[in-house]
Parts: sequence; structure tokens; C-alpha cells
Amino acid sequence: MTDKIEEPTKVQEKGKAEVIEAEHHEHTDEISPELEALLQTDPLKGLTTDEAKRRMETFGPNQLAEVKRNPILKFLSYFTGAIAYLIIVATIISGVVQHWIDFGIMLALLLINALIGFIEESKAESALDALRNTLALKTRCWRDGQLVELDVADLVPGDIIVLRLGDIIPADGRLLGIGATGEATEGDLLIDQSALTGESLPVAKNKGKTVYSSSIVKQGQQMAVVTKTGGDTFIGRAANLISITTEEGHFQKVINRIGNFLILITVVLVLIIMVYQLVRFRGDPRGSFLHVLSRVLVLTVAAIPVGLPTVMSVTMAVGAKQLASKKVIVKRLTAVEEMASVSVLCSDKTGTLTLNELTFDEPYLTNNYTSDDILLYSYLAAEPGANDPIEFAVRTAAEDQLEILKNREHKHEVPGYKVTSFLPFNPSTKLTQATINNLSKGTTFKVAKGAPQVIIRLVGGDDDAVRAVNNLAKRGLRALGVARTKEGTLDQWELIGMISLIDPPRPDSAETIRRCNEMGVAVKMITGDQLIIAKEVAQRLGMQRVMLDAGHLVDANKSEDEITEHCIRADGFAHVIPEHKYRVVELLQKRGILVGMTGDGVNDAPALKKANVGIAVHGCTDAARSAADIVLLAPGLSTIVDGLICSRAIFQRMRSYALYRITSTVHFLMFFFVVVMVYDWCLPARLLILICILNDAATLVIAVDNAQISPRPDKWRIGQLIFMSVVLGTLLTALSFAHFYIFWRVLDYPMEPETQNPDNRTDRQRQLESIMYLHVSSAPHFTIFSTRLAGYFWENLPSPTFSIVIIGTQIIALLMVGFGGLTPAIPWLDACIILLISFVYFILLDFVKVWLFKIWSFELTAKLAPLPARTAKLAKRKAAVIQQERVWGSINQVRQVAVKAKVLAAFSSEPLAASEK
Repeated sequence: MTDKIEEPTKVQEKGKAEVIEAEHHEHTDEISPELEALLQTDPLKGLTTDEAKRRMETFGPNQLAEVKRNPILKFLSYFTGAIAYLIIVATIISGVVQHWIDFGIMLALLLINALIGFIEESKAESALDALRNTLALKTRCWRDGQLVELDVADLVPGDIIVLRLGDIIPADGRLLGIGATGEATEGDLLIDQSALTGESLPVAKNKGKTVYSSSIVKQGQQMAVVTKTGGDTFIGRAANLISITTEEGHFQKVINRIGNFLILITVVLVLIIMVYQLVRFRGDPRGSFLHVLSRVLVLTVAAIPVGLPTVMSVTMAVGAKQLASKKVIVKRLTAVEEMASVSVLCSDKTGTLTLNELTFDEPYLTNNYTSDDILLYSYLAAEPGANDPIEFAVRTAAEDQLEILKNREHKHEVPGYKVTSFLPFNPSTKLTQATINNLSKGTTFKVAKGAPQVIIRLVGGDDDAVRAVNNLAKRGLRALGVARTKEGTLDQWELIGMISLIDPPRPDSAETIRRCNEMGVAVKMITGDQLIIAKEVAQRLGMQRVMLDAGHLVDANKSEDEITEHCIRADGFAHVIPEHKYRVVELLQKRGILVGMTGDGVNDAPALKKANVGIAVHGCTDAARSAADIVLLAPGLSTIVDGLICSRAIFQRMRSYALYRITSTVHFLMFFFVVVMVYDWCLPARLLILICILNDAATLVIAVDNAQISPRPDKWRIGQLIFMSVVLGTLLTALSFAHFYIFWRVLDYPMEPETQNPDNRTDRQRQLESIMYLHVSSAPHFTIFSTRLAGYFWENLPSPTFSIVIIGTQIIALLMVGFGGLTPAIPWLDACIILLISFVYFILLDFVKVWLFKIWSFELTAKLAPLPARTAKLAKRKAAVIQQERVWGSINQVRQVAVKAKVLAAFSSEPLAASEK
């Protein structure tokens, strides 16, 4: 039945050019002369067993290369990264100097972080395994003159295979136009290859056309000669794109950059202290290598953010659980954070933005017929039980809308009418015809349904109908003509109208795109369908109609920068194949854009794997689900908005913790570096470790804290983060020195280095340790109330749980120094004053933070520290901005002209020209 639809663009000259272009865009593969010589196999004999063996040695089995990762190596991969390496070194040194408490703490943190990541991501399946599973297991093949059932893996180029209704095509092949026993076949083979190419309808193919591995036969029977197998097939190239995509994740790069900065300052300062003490106490027991190593180890453990990976992992795991409740399943944990930074969402059209099913659209009607009339007559002329998407769409629309077809006794009967004869669809006539008795009137009439030009010719021509078909074609709608004979005759025909069919957008797609745009995420439609169909769907979704053919992505006459600009400014691409989708993502990423990609088919799998966040939608294939980072269990894209909101909340929490932890590390290193170097004074190891454990453990609750959702995509601005951390850390260091000197010099708390008389010091001589312990524990810790958001802390108050835990840890520290225990007791008044000063100071730092956020920019950093790389980057940014403004200026002019044309057309009875639409 598919052939009775008039291709939308065949009824006008411009349309003809587009159809020719589409035909050239067919996903065909060039076959070398050497391979072509191997395809001349006798269709009724097939290859001999010996020849098949020789070709198997040349081409290999018909299966995709299997790549499996050792689970032990996968687990060990979670111990990589700058911070992890430093913690591992510190753990080893702890064992060497026999600091078993430190050793146990750091080892536990390493294992916990690795286990969280390993467990959360252990359900991810190999994309290549899923691609292999989509292939058929057995196929019918001619070998040695016999039709045998063969394992798919044993097929080689030149084999003759039989394809029938319901078969999964086992390899790429060329149709021979003959049946299983050698008889000629006139009918086409109807192939569903939507999962491979994104085309919304099954494709009719005849002799000489290529069929692709893993697509499904929907109608017909033919033999085909195998042209390509294994990794050379269309699906095999997709598998290769997946296997080569092994880039380091965006989040891992961010953590490594933060870790590199912290490691640099930690290692440099600790090495200075180590060398200084080895020289200063040379010949003294305090100057022994192990003693000095033990001392700097404690500083290292307390300084490095041992809890940073764990807090980040827990925060993302909690976010993944929240998303699961919204039917968004996270397979790769770091995708939760990366989704917050996505600024471009590339979406497959068929099955993602649309329903992937033909639907009855607004028809063209004539001769005073109604929409119900054209549905009724189309139903009367429908072939019962035909496995055809067009007939199915017509029958479904009629059964849903016509009262006469509801509550029937027999499904295939129409009350009041009886079909006396039926002529099924014939490729030569391109129509179906039925003779029908009207039982209530006692009259007989005929109904014809088929290709528009055939029906128009049947009724003797109709210029208005031709224009209507042209308008439908311009919009990418598939037209189907319907006519009936006039009352009292069986040979005089009149036109009822034209049915229009389209794969419609999902009900929630337009709203989802609008909300994504409001959140600063540009949605681009990527489809294997025709350009005019893509433009029509885009218009219905409220998108702009700047849709380009995929040929723009591989235009040899354009530079890489020009092609990238096309990717940025276009609202979508049509006629794409997997390599095109992959290239779109690649080009955008090269411009520094974080890209999300949605899809449901095998053709989407490479781009899903390549994207920063690959999103497999409801009803996706195994290949898409395995290649993706996130899987949507609910139909449509509406849950993506939930994912964006949740991921941005998680991002804010993680940035909050990162800013707090870097600030704490900078403060800790600056203060203790000075007091160790100048006064040889430091807090005891047990107190430093206690601060590390208590405060880092408490910050785990940041995973459930309230978060201020950013209206635009979030971005890790590492320069800003480090700059602010250094400023805030310096201000905290100033407060620490004020405490140190005031309590030592003014309030007369003695300062006696532990190394001078470690065993005989009185509590009075050690009280300064208690004072500085409470201060170092509380002052940086309260700062987390400020780092939670870019604005003032009261603009978005923390959650009760978060507040109770953070304040509770400092109350524990207060009770410790008030009652004594691990550290000597100090007066309660002094302890309360220290805690109060820390709390008030965080409010002052909050004003500094807001001011820094307002003045900071990359341009400022480049001016303050004009490194060559920064200067070059700044110049490149300015050039890109100028170029982008010029491009968008020209695009806006085009869009304004289009809007004006539509406004003028609204007051005119003339239909819009193709260029205006």
C-alpha cells in the first residue's frame, strides 16, 4: 500500500529536485570491483561449502567484534585521578611510619569512593554486546544447491539468503527480485529500518536495492545476495564508532584540575617544611627522617581533600536516586553532574519527538464532503487485515472518530454497507477499489483510494486538488486520494478529497522544547527523514525552521569552522546517518559546548556514546540503552526537564562543596605552613585527623541540602573557583592568626611547641591547642553556609538537616574543649566567643563572596595573570563572539522576513510560497 502514496515532492518541479537529492542520499555503500566479482552467485545453487570456507578466512565471521573490560581493571580504574594518587601515596607513607589510624581512614575513604562508583555503574551493559544481540541468530541460505538454515555468523559475501515477513535481516545485501524458488516477484519488500536510519515509515525496496543488517522485513518475500558482513555492515560501522569513543568524562577532567591545584600547593609547602625541619633539627632525634616524615604526613592528610571524591560520589548517587523516582535511570554516575552543563540537546525525531506512527491529519475536502465522509469511504476501500502502516493509520482514525464503527458486532463490517467486490492494491494501477451496496438506500457505488495523481486522473482532473496536493507536499505531508462514483452510476467519478498523513509530534514534545529553551538549552532535531518533513515537524513543535541537509556536515568546500557554525546556528539536520549524528556532536564539543543526545535506535548509539550525556528514550533498542548514560522509562522527553532541574541542583551542591573544601585547604596550608616554619608549632595529629573526619563526614549531608536552580546551564569555572578559594582562604588565615596571637600574647595562653617537651607539658601549656582546634574546626566549616550559592546566604536558606548536622559538629567540638578529653578544657566563655566569632565571620565572608562573583571574569584573570595560553584563549573568545554575532545577525534577518511573510499571508487567500514557508 505504501506505493499508492504520492511522494510529497513529486508533484512540483522543486519537489522533484528534492526527491532526486533524497534518492542520492540513500544509505548505499560503494562496492569495490573485487567484491562485486564475488557477488555473481547462482541464486538457486548458492556458494559451495569450500568456497564459503575460503571467504570466511578472508572476511571473517558475520559478527561484531566483542570487547569486554575486565571487572577487576574496571574497579581499579576508580582509584585513578590526581586526588586519588595523592591519597594512595599518603596511605603508603602512613603504613611506613606506622600511623595505623591515618592508614585505616584513608584506605577506607578510597575503597568507599571506588565502591560507590563501581556499584552505581555496574548495571551498564556493553553497547557492542547489545548491537550483536539485535542480529538474527539463524537465516535461510542457499548452499551447495540446497536451501538450508544457517547460523548468522557463518554468512559470507556472495551468499544467497531468503528474506520473508518478520525476518531480521542478518547482513547487508542486495535484493535479487526473485522468490525463494526462483520465480520473479513484482511486489516490493517493505523494510522497517527506522532503528538504523531514523526514517519514520517502512521503506519499499525492489530489485537492486540494498537492505541492511538488523532491519526487519514487514511485508513481502525476496532473495538477496550478501554484500557485507560483520564490521563492514551499516550497523558494524556504528559499532566501530562506539568502540573508539573512550574519552575522559567532563566531570573527571574537572576533578583532576581541582586535584592538581590542591596537590601542587600541598606538595610544595609540605616539601619546604620537610626540608626545613631536616636541616634545622639535624643531629637531633626530632630531625630523623621518619620523625619528620610522620609530622608532615599528618599535615598532608589533614590538608588534602580526602573526602572530596567521596562527597561528590555520594551527592551524585543521591541525585541518581531522586531521578529514578521520576523514571530517569542514571547508568553513569558522573552524567548527573554533566547534564547540568549541557547547553545543546540533539534529539532524534522519529520515536523521540514524534510518535513513530502515521496519523490522520487535516484532510483536503471537496464537493461538500466532510472529514467523517472521507474517513468512512477510505475505510470501505481498505483491505481488511493488510499489514501496511498507511492502511493501519486510516483504519485507526476511522474507528476512533466515526460513531458508526463503534459497538459493531463484526469488526470488518460497516453497519448499513456491504462490500460486494474488492480490488486490492496493484503497483501498476496504484489504487484500491471497492464496490459497495448501501443497504438503507438500496443503491450501489464504487470507492477508489490511491496515489493522488491517479485519483485526480480518475475524476477527470481537478486543478484545485493539484494545488492542494502541492501544498501538502511542501509541508512534508503524505497525501492519499479518495473518490467515489456519483449517485446512480458506476462509471462517473467525483473527488471526495485528499487524506493527509504524518508522523505527529508527541503531545508533550513542544512543551518540553519550550521549557528546555527557557532553561538555556537549545534543542536540535536530528533525523534520517526528508528535509521537508523535518521542517513541518519542527514548525509544529514551535521550533525555528532552519533545518539543513546532512550534506552540509561533509561539504568539502567548507572549512571546519564554517561547518561548525552551521551546526551551531541550525535547528536541526535531515537525511542523517550514524556518522552524521556522531559528527554533529563532535563538532559542537570541539567548540567547547557540552552536548546531550537523545535517541532510541541503533543509528543513534554512536552519537549517544560520543555525547557528554547520552539519553536513551522510552522504547529504545538495546544498543541505544547500552550506549547511553541516562535511560528514560517514561514516553517522550518531558522527564528530561526533571533531569535538568535535578542535575542543576546537584551541580550547585557539588560546586558549593568544592569551593568550601578548596578554601579550607588553602586556609589550612597557609596558616600551618607559617606557624610550623616560624614557631615549630602545630596541632597534635589526633586533633588534625578529628577535624578531617568530623567536618568531611558532616558535609556528606550537602547531598540533601536545598539548592538554588540556575536559569542557565551551569559551568565549572575553575579559574573563578580557585581565585575565590584563595581570597576566602587568605581571609580565614588572617582570622586564624588573629586568634593565635590574641590568645597567646594578649590573653596569656602559653605557646609551647610539642616537639620541645612532648610528655611533660601541663594542661595550661596545651590550652592554646584547644583554642586553635575549635577555631580551625569551626571558622572554615561555617563558611559552607556562604559557599552554597552565588548570592547572599539568606536568599536560599539551607535545609534543616543540613543546618543541624553542620552546626551539630561544631557543638561537639565545643563540648570537647569545654569538658576536656582529647584536648585540655578551656573556659566556656572563651569557647563560646570563638564559636560566635567564627559564625559572624562567615557572614562577612559572604559579602566578599558576592562581590567576587560580580567582578570576576575570565578577562579579569587574563589581565591579572596574562599567561600566553590565557591571552591566546581570550583573543580566540573575542573573535568567536564577533563571528557568532555576525552569523546570528544574518539568521535573525532571515527569520524576520519569514515572520513578515506569514503575517501578510494571513490576510491573503493565496497559499504561502515554498520559500515563505
